[in-house]
This record gives sequence, structure tokens and C-alpha cells, in this order.
Amino acid sequence: MLRFVEEILLLLLRDDDGKFINVPQSSMDRAVAGAVLMELAMENRIDTDLEHLILVDDTPVGDDLLDPTLAMIAEGQGVEGQEKDARHWVEQTSQKAPEIREATLDRLVERGILEREDDRFLWVFRSRRYPMVDGEAEREVKLRIMGVLFSDEIPSPRDVVIICLAHACGIFTELLSKRELEQASARIEQVRKLDLIGQAMTQSIQDFEVWLANAAVQGRGFF
Repeated sequence: MLRFVEEILLLLLRDDDGKFINVPQSSMDRAVAGAVLMELAMENRIDTDLEHLILVDDTPVGDDLLDPTLAMIAEGQGVEGQEKDARHWVEQTSQKAPEIREATLDRLVERGILEREDDRFLWVFRSRRYPMVDGEAEREVKLRIMGVLFSDEIPSPRDVVIICLAHACGIFTELLSKRELEQASARIEQVRKLDLIGQAMTQSIQDFEVWLANAAVQGRGFF
């Protein structure tokens, strides 16, 4: 079974050229952070309520995509009564998102799901692509998502998580037609409210977008 961060990166890669779809870097970073935190929750290492993210067990999972974040949370909550909320840890983990993303892509390449191709011109590196080698994993994720969005079945915890992550990145505009998105919008909203970490991740993205907009307005005032 793939980790959430592996699944969301597969969804973010375009099938035709192996490049990432055009989503804001801040959204991608926070989705990667949310994926790691949600996985730790599924592994019973952390728990959340409306005000706190609680460390349940600091025993390493044995996965280098997860254990550094678990150690960071354990260190940050070392003082009793100093628990932070989920948004705090989404922000903290998002600072490590580029490293997590590269480690995840390396793992997908090692598993034979992706291959790595460097685009060069006259020996100068320009960009990197990750074409799909084995599309079965990506198809399975998409089928799970569609099965939840277009039915009344109660979603599994893993389905809730991947829908929260896909919504946070804005992937649904790529996965669904305009008509399908209109049909599924209420269901997406219903499902994503089932996960507290997902809500914190979405709020963190929205806060950053507001900050950027305010910074742009203030910047224009200097000219």
C-alpha cells in the first residue's frame, strides 16, 4: 500500500509528460505536510481534537517519509501541556515539504512506478520529468476517489484523507470535467469536513493565500 504522500504526488503528475500540474507551490507543500500528518494519525502516532494535535506514541514507524516529522512533533511536545494545534504542525512540516517530496519521488522511481528524465539542452539541465511506468497505482487512487464522490457509500478513513489532499491541491479541476465537478462539489465538501487535519491543512493554505494577497497590496503601495 502506498503512503498518502506517494498517492497525492502521483495525482499531481500529468500523464502525458510527467510534469507536475500547475498548482501553487504553497498548496503543494501544505498538502505534502498534511499527507504526512494524516499518515501518522493512521499509524496511531498522533491524534487531534478541535484545539490540539496530541502525540500518542513517539515510537518510530520505520519509514523515512514519516519518522522525521514524528520526531519533530515529539521534540516540540516534550514539555507537558505544550501541545500545538494541527495547523501549527502543518506549517512546520510544510517547511520540510521539498525534501519529503524528493524522497517520495525517489521511492516511486525505485518501485518502478515512475522513471526520472532530465531535460537538457547543450548539456545544461533545464527541468525534470517523472513519466509513469506503471499506472496501476494511480488508476487505483482515482477509482477510489470517483467511487466516493459519485455514490452515497460511507467513505473509508483512507478515502477521506486522499479526497482532503486532492481538494487542498486543486486537483479536482484536472480530474473532473466542469459538469462532474459541479455534481461532486457538495460531496467533496461533505467528505473533507470529516478530517480535522484536512481542515487545518485547508485553513493553512487559505491563510497563506490571504497573506500573499495582502503583501501584494502593501507592496504596490511603495511605488
